[in-house]
Amino acid sequence: MHTAAPPLSGTDRKVDRLLAHYGESHQHPTNEAIHMAAIPAIMLSLLGLLFGLHPWVAYAFVAASLVYYLMLRSLPFVLAMVACTAVALAAVHAMGDLVVPICATIFVVAWIFQFVGHKIEGRKPSFFEDIQYLWVGPLFVLSRLFIRLGVRW
Repeated sequence: MHTAAPPLSGTDRKVDRLLAHYGESHQHPTNEAIHMAAIPAIMLSLLGLLFGLHPWVAYAFVAASLVYYLMLRSLPFVLAMVACTAVALAAVHAMGDLVVPICATIFVVAWIFQFVGHKIEGRKPSFFEDIQYLWVGPLFVLSRLFIRLGVRW
């Protein structure tokens, strides 16, 4: 099990509580490894599918997501999500007319892996309890990266 970097303020922030709860159902190393790959893939594919509907739908989703992340009051997470989103949008644009079939395939395959990971873990996905955990998943991936890099959030 990985330990989280302590929050900067020393207070019990919402982002820390969300990550702690999310981490409870992501203890098994195989499940965690699957999530480290599948969550970014799902986020990319979701953005691509929304972009396929209409670019402004994707941009609205990004804006709403960033507002959610801003409300968690963690500048390192917000900046990292802005950077990740910029890379994902560039990838979506590069897919051109193939964005929908590529992203639909990625979406399905990544979710299959997620559920396999939770079968291995023996616990249901956190978003079954609360939909906001779909937005916490990317922070979980970043938190693991931040721990390795010694970044406090």
